[in-house]
Amino acid sequence: MNLHRLTLTQAIDKLKKKEISHAELYKDVHDAISEKNTELNIYLALDPEAVSKGEKLLNTPLAGVPIAVKDNFLTPGLETTASSNVLKGFMPPYESTVISRLKKSGGVVVGKTNMDAWAHGSSTETSDFGPTKNPRNPEYLPGGSSGGSAAAVAANLCIAAIGSETAGSIRQPAAWCGVVGLKPTYGRTSRYGVVAMASSTDTPGPIGKTVRDCALVFNHIAGHDPYNASTSTDPVPDLTKQLDGGVKGMKIGLCYVDHHALRGTPAADAVITAGKVFEQLGAVVEPVPVSDEVKPKHMLNPDYAIGVYTVVQRGEVSSNLARYDGVRYGGDRGAFGDEAKRRIMLGTFTLSHGYADKYYVRAQQVRSLIIQNFHELFSHYDVLISPTSPGFAQKLGASTQSPMYGELEDMLLEASSVSGLPGINVPCFRDPATNLYIGLNIMGNLWQEAKVIRAAHAYEQATDWNEWAKKS
Repeated sequence: MNLHRLTLTQAIDKLKKKEISHAELYKDVHDAISEKNTELNIYLALDPEAVSKGEKLLNTPLAGVPIAVKDNFLTPGLETTASSNVLKGFMPPYESTVISRLKKSGGVVVGKTNMDAWAHGSSTETSDFGPTKNPRNPEYLPGGSSGGSAAAVAANLCIAAIGSETAGSIRQPAAWCGVVGLKPTYGRTSRYGVVAMASSTDTPGPIGKTVRDCALVFNHIAGHDPYNASTSTDPVPDLTKQLDGGVKGMKIGLCYVDHHALRGTPAADAVITAGKVFEQLGAVVEPVPVSDEVKPKHMLNPDYAIGVYTVVQRGEVSSNLARYDGVRYGGDRGAFGDEAKRRIMLGTFTLSHGYADKYYVRAQQVRSLIIQNFHELFSHYDVLISPTSPGFAQKLGASTQSPMYGELEDMLLEASSVSGLPGINVPCFRDPATNLYIGLNIMGNLWQEAKVIRAAHAYEQATDWNEWAKKS
């Protein structure tokens, strides 16, 4: 019946109308997993009781649909490893807030998806359990670190998925896999029960087949959490009510396409074309030039964000991974992979006496300049658009060629992430020769997910790049 190809909105509607049953939906999802997972290496663990749980949830908002969850969210009853041998066999004693809220709203965790170990990477090749392959073309990477969740959605091995982003880890794999990924404002979703990477930027969020699907999941996982002091107490907007507002009268800034690494590339060309679509929809689109200085209506060169993010993130990684000593839980530190060891060593160095001022404090000072830059830009523009990634997905093995691979692939997302801004990826081009996608990144000011979602939905509905959108 191909029910696994349904969008979240469609699946809920059909279940509630009793046009399909949970047994039929889960059978198609599990049949697809049985057919594809051995090759693609997406799921690390599956819940054998998922369908029976779903059948009891028909009268909930999410109606008991199967949702894939990145393996850094604590899930009692399902092993949580963060794709690292250090945590192999670890069964969490408590549940992450995001997953608890998802389940209370009627979502069912069908399984845990592969990721870069500890979320260290942008390829899903640093997983201790082998790389995930891109369903659009298995010779290529799915991106990361939420590569398993993005691939699960792209391959129709779930109805929607949960990922997390520190600097690109939702949007970049969504771009490479040709799906939608929403990174909320930092503090809009709870980090409680998420294996920490860089605590000042870690942000859970949805990955889905359409913008509407991501808006719906957001509604059920966002909000203040007393267990996470960095979450906002502000009311959570109902994003599904914001979808059809359109972009007429919006002012949109077009960013990064003039950067030396982007100029004239397919990614830049696709986003320039997307800007013309927004103009046809009634928005005013203006180029925002890249600048090496902070000045009005200019975007600070993203090269600076690479250094800022690297230093800050490595320092926080060093602190967060210090707890995995093999004494309280998990394996000993000898089970850390090479990437984790590199990040721990660099982070410890940048925080050490005599070097913290030179590196970590300086990075935080530049981070403040980046935040100021965005604050000024959002006094002129409703949203900013750019390529999500500098190019298409790269071939398997590419991440082993550079110790800075992830930072370079996420260079267009790091500035917005260290600033805590919301953003969404929507497909904006497909190469017919490789079947690989380019993504459009739409960024908003703090707490402005509603504007981001309006622009994304308007673009999605006006174009044909999203194969599911016209059916939702």
